[in-house]
Amino acid sequence: MKYVIIVPDGAADNPQACFGGKTVLEAAETPNMDKIAMDGRQGICRTVPAAMTPGSDVAMMSLLGYDPAKYYTGRAPIEAVAQNIPLGPDDWVFRCNLATTADNKMMDHSAGHISTKEASVLINELDKAISLDSVAFYTGVSYRHLCVIKGQDFSKVVTQPPHDFIGEKLSKILPRGKNSEFLNTLIAKSVQLFENHPINKVRRDLGENPVTTIWLWGQGQRASMERFEKKYGKKGAAITAVDLVRGLAKLIGFDLINVAGATGYLDTNFAGKGEAAIEALDKYDIVLVHIEAPDEAGHSGNPYHKKQAIESIDKFIVGPVYEALQTYSQYRILVMPDHPTPVEERCHIGEPVPFALAGYGIKGILKKPFCERNSFESGFEIKNGPDLMEYLIKV
Repeated sequence: MKYVIIVPDGAADNPQACFGGKTVLEAAETPNMDKIAMDGRQGICRTVPAAMTPGSDVAMMSLLGYDPAKYYTGRAPIEAVAQNIPLGPDDWVFRCNLATTADNKMMDHSAGHISTKEASVLINELDKAISLDSVAFYTGVSYRHLCVIKGQDFSKVVTQPPHDFIGEKLSKILPRGKNSEFLNTLIAKSVQLFENHPINKVRRDLGENPVTTIWLWGQGQRASMERFEKKYGKKGAAITAVDLVRGLAKLIGFDLINVAGATGYLDTNFAGKGEAAIEALDKYDIVLVHIEAPDEAGHSGNPYHKKQAIESIDKFIVGPVYEALQTYSQYRILVMPDHPTPVEERCHIGEPVPFALAGYGIKGILKKPFCERNSFESGFEIKNGPDLMEYLIKV
């Protein structure tokens, strides 16, 4: 049996006035997702437990068949695995965004999707300026970086993801709790360093958002998870441009397949991801294809870019992969977002997501196109996210 899971990150949404009351999924041309929904079945799945924050970390862990209540230690530790950053038992690691603030408000969680080349200069200079043996900054991709702090306890600190608080006053979302003063001091030092930095002068001249600050959040300690092959008996691989998903894949023992031109944005190499997934089927039992572009469009509040991303996923990934799978005697394909990222709210929410599942032994129930409304109408509900993987592989 061959399995493929395709995750259009954050694709689920609410009805949009600009699309005549349709959701982005309903408005998008998705003949291949629709075919999967009608060949097989669609339903809804709650990937985020009620007591947990609706981040991609929790949602993707659940989607992959792991209970976040058991395995989740924070977002940053997962990304540290992706970057091969060793963590000691007493180390704490934070996600470190390069962000844009103005008028004491969070304006842009990504500083205009700053380039990695520019970002690495800023992060390296900040690391030298802080100059503490107990603090180390690590460059990631674009605006996404990490900060490791030794010798302090941050178990009582509360931090906030900047992408969920666009336009919010900084005083309401800065770190708080025991030892938060240390984090806020690091943030304040970054503001001083970046204020008149040459990179920001150029960015302002070009009309681009400057980097005004770092933002520390998503903290946690060293992560570990049971291997997927031991838990489910399948050998897997993942295709993604995002460190969070790369880290999860490594934690569960999936091989990583790199695709040239995979960016995590609307300009990503959709076709390359589809081709890589098809090639991987010869070697692996299960292939995960994660595409970040719909989520980024949701955070940007742009329904048209989100629609374009979903249509590209359908055309260049879902269609070719579904066609290739049908050359195997037994297969199953699952298409689902990890969580909704509504363009009006510009943040993740914890509502159930639609999914479409087709292949060997899957009986069709509702012969309607794939979308939120029809998935709810199907009456097929997975209330506990990890149970969907059990259904995919074992039922």
